[in-house]
Amino acid sequence: MVTQKALGVILSPEKLGKAQRKLLYVDLILIVGMILGFTKLHGTTAGGIILQVSTLIFMAQIVYDWLALAYVLVKYLKKKLFDVPEDPQRRKFLKGAAALPAAAVTVSAYGGIIERHQTVVRHFNVPVENIPDDINGLSVAQLSDIHLGPFMGLEELDNLLQQASGLECDMLAITGDLFDDNKINYKAAKLVDSYVDKFKYGIYYCWGNHEHMRGIPAIDIAIEGTRIKKLENSFDMVTGEALPVYVAGVDYPIKRDQFDFLKEKYTELALKEIPANSVKILLAHHPDFIDSAAKYKTNLVLTGHTHGGQLGFFGIPLVPPIFKYLRGVYHVGNTMGYVHSGNGSWFPFRFGCPPEIAVFTLTEK
Repeated sequence: MVTQKALGVILSPEKLGKAQRKLLYVDLILIVGMILGFTKLHGTTAGGIILQVSTLIFMAQIVYDWLALAYVLVKYLKKKLFDVPEDPQRRKFLKGAAALPAAAVTVSAYGGIIERHQTVVRHFNVPVENIPDDINGLSVAQLSDIHLGPFMGLEELDNLLQQASGLECDMLAITGDLFDDNKINYKAAKLVDSYVDKFKYGIYYCWGNHEHMRGIPAIDIAIEGTRIKKLENSFDMVTGEALPVYVAGVDYPIKRDQFDFLKEKYTELALKEIPANSVKILLAHHPDFIDSAAKYKTNLVLTGHTHGGQLGFFGIPLVPPIFKYLRGVYHVGNTMGYVHSGNGSWFPFRFGCPPEIAVFTLTEK
């Protein structure tokens, strides 16, 4: 890892080799811990603790890498640009560098323990041309990627639903990856169902990839008998007379070798039969559905899956561009797409990308 090189910032050459070997052993233990937390121990208290501790240490190393490299760069530029003489004893250099591990641990602890619980509310307007009075102001709250399990339990889900219902929106949309622990599926479904009456038009829901990972049949059984409106390549008319509002939802194309084909097919099944003279809202877990939904003149596409990258700086994601749409609002023609930052995570760390409740209001264009 880069950390092994960065250790040279505060260690003498003779101690660097010994520190590198120790760090390598630590990294191997962290990797094993993460694999166990993600697989064999998923959904257990022990798995959650192991994954949380491994993540904190792992992220502290990454933060230290960047801080150490930035520190060395600043020192180099200062010397070159301002002709500052080098301290032969390295005392000042080491004094500054010694603060880096503490700063890295602080950032890691903030991201792993604090920020991932700091839910923010974001509001957006969705302009609709010639919108009639009966749907003007209709609002939709969106939750996504809750990932019930070791880092988001039923009590935290209850608190999140309380916060969302307190916004007094007309409906709630949950765009996948809600159920991620089969041991609590039934209780979770009942809990979500208990909030249906808090929203005038109820709660809508579509599948995510983690529901497929945990087993759709088991989750279907948990949902059965509740008032959660599951949309699986289907649609539902919500309200409106002169200009009706429809909410559609698509399944997640879990077969990677058929993703593009299934994405187009699912979109067609969900949207093709909706009348042209209507407001269309599509719920999809993967953000690539923004493009396919735009072909059907969909007004609003609500997605998730990316967690907004979970790392950011002043709203700018600090992750490789592995998704075409990563976080926030996008426009494809007259279609407004949104990629939700997620409410939970299977990787328990967030920095510069807090969990959110997104609220969308239909307004005059």
